[in-house]
Amino acid sequence: MDVCAGIDIGGTNTELGLVSADGSVLWLTTFPTRSMAKPEMLLGFCTDALRKIISEKKLVLKGIGIGAPSGNYYTGSIEHAPNMPWPGIIPLADMFRGAMDVPVVLTNDANAAAIGEMFFGAAKGLRDFAVITLGTGLGSGIVTGGEVLYGHDGFAGELGHVIIEHEGRLCGCGRRGCLETYVSATGIVNTAKEWLEFEGEPTTLKTVSQEKIDSIMITDAAKAGDAFAMRLINYTAEKLGLALANLVAITSPSHIFLYGGLANAGDILMNATRSYFEKSLLKNYAGKVKIEFSGLPGNAAVIGAAALAWNEKRAQSSNR
Repeated sequence: MDVCAGIDIGGTNTELGLVSADGSVLWLTTFPTRSMAKPEMLLGFCTDALRKIISEKKLVLKGIGIGAPSGNYYTGSIEHAPNMPWPGIIPLADMFRGAMDVPVVLTNDANAAAIGEMFFGAAKGLRDFAVITLGTGLGSGIVTGGEVLYGHDGFAGELGHVIIEHEGRLCGCGRRGCLETYVSATGIVNTAKEWLEFEGEPTTLKTVSQEKIDSIMITDAAKAGDAFAMRLINYTAEKLGLALANLVAITSPSHIFLYGGLANAGDILMNATRSYFEKSLLKNYAGKVKIEFSGLPGNAAVIGAAALAWNEKRAQSSNR
């Protein structure tokens, strides 16, 4: 069977998997990104694992797709990623190409998610949409006219680094007030810690040390009716809704899809986000744009990365 490998490199974890042409995940493994102190360690781990499983299952590897923060589609490199353990410019596509001798494509992780959504998810048949990834940071993949928006240098569509608070929180990119410092798994935890320090409102989050608070704990508390946790969700949704309304004014998508760890908050986040979004929209767009959860399964990230490779393979075949 022909397969493509998908590698989704996140600020916290990396997923490596093999995906068939119909989007089925045939094999998957996950490991902490920071356990790979150097990119060469990640390369060695992934290539060794791929060779082993491909041989065992008698598969044919047709390509590798890599989704990574600050991934540049044009150069195939990770360039100055703020949430990654490796500084500078990492020519990762070239490294994998040399090791595995197959076509390798790399892009921003949210761009890969958008391609996955277009091929295997809820964006099938759509030509103008955006995918927002709510993980350690906030990523965005924007599709206009059926094509991913890359810009002249490969870095278009960085919604997570739109500044929403003048002289706000310090971001990993070195600037202050970026959206992802407020709207992400990291952002909502930082909001919780700030508020807990100055407010005396009763909350179950006070029963644990601040170092142990994470986004899952916050969303679980909100779902259980914790008023403080609900305020955290509402504050996060307000900033997300405003940012998405601004995105619509520039790209006019028909749909916006949310996925990632923070999206697991479900309807409590979605309903509040939609409400603030509609309040902030230019009237021309009112009621026209749908905000939905991703249509991909739990392995969305690795499916998106593999879809990047399948997309490239299909493009090459059509040009022959």
